[in-house]
Amino acid sequence: MKIVTVVGARPQFIKAAALSRVLRGAHREVLVHTGQHYDPLMSDVFFTELQLPRPDYELGISGGTHAQMTARMLVALEEVFAKEKPDAVLVYGDTNSTLAAALTAVKMCLPVIHVEAGNRLEALTNPEEVNRIVTDHLSTLLFACVPSAMEALRKENLSHRALLVGDPMLDVFLYYRAKDAFHLPQTLPGLDGQHCRLPQTYVYLTCHREENTRDDETLAQILLALESLPVPTLYPVHPRNRETALRLRERLRLRRVCLIEPVGYLESVALVTHAQRVVTDSGGVQREAFFACVPCVTVFPYAIWPETMAGGCNVLAKPEKADILAKLQTRPEWPEGSNPFGDGHACEKIVSALTERFILL
Repeated sequence: MKIVTVVGARPQFIKAAALSRVLRGAHREVLVHTGQHYDPLMSDVFFTELQLPRPDYELGISGGTHAQMTARMLVALEEVFAKEKPDAVLVYGDTNSTLAAALTAVKMCLPVIHVEAGNRLEALTNPEEVNRIVTDHLSTLLFACVPSAMEALRKENLSHRALLVGDPMLDVFLYYRAKDAFHLPQTLPGLDGQHCRLPQTYVYLTCHREENTRDDETLAQILLALESLPVPTLYPVHPRNRETALRLRERLRLRRVCLIEPVGYLESVALVTHAQRVVTDSGGVQREAFFACVPCVTVFPYAIWPETMAGGCNVLAKPEKADILAKLQTRPEWPEGSNPFGDGHACEKIVSALTERFILL
C-alpha cells in the first residue's frame, strides 16, 4: 500500500516520527512537508532529533491568511497526489495542512486516513475546530486517541469509521523516555542573544494560540501572572510572537520571565518533566505534562483534552492575571488505573488496522 503522509507543523512532526517508524515496515510512505511551520527551530530540528525521514516533497507554503495558505496548499498537493497516485492520504490533527490535504484527496477520490480524529471544542470560532470537523467528515478511516473523541464521533454518526487506538504522542513520550533521552540543558539561548542558566526550580510556559497572542494586552496578562510568581518562568517564544514578546518584556519590565528561543521536542519534554508547573495553551504540551505527572494550567476557554483534567491535573484559566494565579494553586490528585491515552502502542494498532482494512479502502 502506498500512503502519502502530509505534515506541516510541530505536533505533526512528532506524531509522524512515531508512526512512520512503524508504517514503513509494512507499507510505502511518501512524506510531504507543506512548510506551514517554516522556521528551522520549529521544523528542521524535529526531523533531526526524532530521526523523522526527510520529506520527499517540501512545498514551502506558509504565511498569509487561513484562506490564502490553504488555497496554495490545495494547488500544490493536487500536483503531488497526481504524480504519486497513492492508495490513501494520511493526515494528523487539525492544521491548515490537514484540511488542505483532506480536501485535495477527496476531490481526487483518494481515501483519507485521519490520525487524532474526533477532538471537539464545540466552538466554530476556533479555526482548528473547523479543520477537525471537516477532515473527520471527509475521512474514510478515523483513528481516535481518547474515549471522549470516540464519543464525539458517535454523536456525529461517524463511529462506524472510527477506531480507538490511543495517542501517538504517548508512544513518542514513552519511546524516548525509555532511551533516557530527556536531558536538561545547562543553559538556554535567549531571544536577545544572551544565554540564561537553567534555574533549579521554574515554571514552563508555552503560549502561541491566536486567541492569546493577537493583541498585546491578552499576552501581557499571562506574562504578568508568571512575573509575580516566586520562581522564574521559562518561555520559548514562537517566531510569530517574537517581536510582541520582546516589546512586552521592556514595557512590563519582566525580570522573572525568561524569553528563550524555541526548543526541540526532546528538550521541551525535558523542561516539562522537571518543571514545578506548566502553563500552556498547547494541546501537545498539556498532554506531555499529564504523561509526566506535572500539574498544568491551560490558558484557553475550552477543554482540548478533557482526559487530562481528571483530579485537577490540568485546569483551565482565563487569560487574566488573577485567574491564572488562582488556578496555579490547584493541587491535583493523579488518577490511578489505565492511561486514557492508551498503552504506548497506538502506532502499531494504526498500521495493523490499515493492513487489515485496506480492502475496504
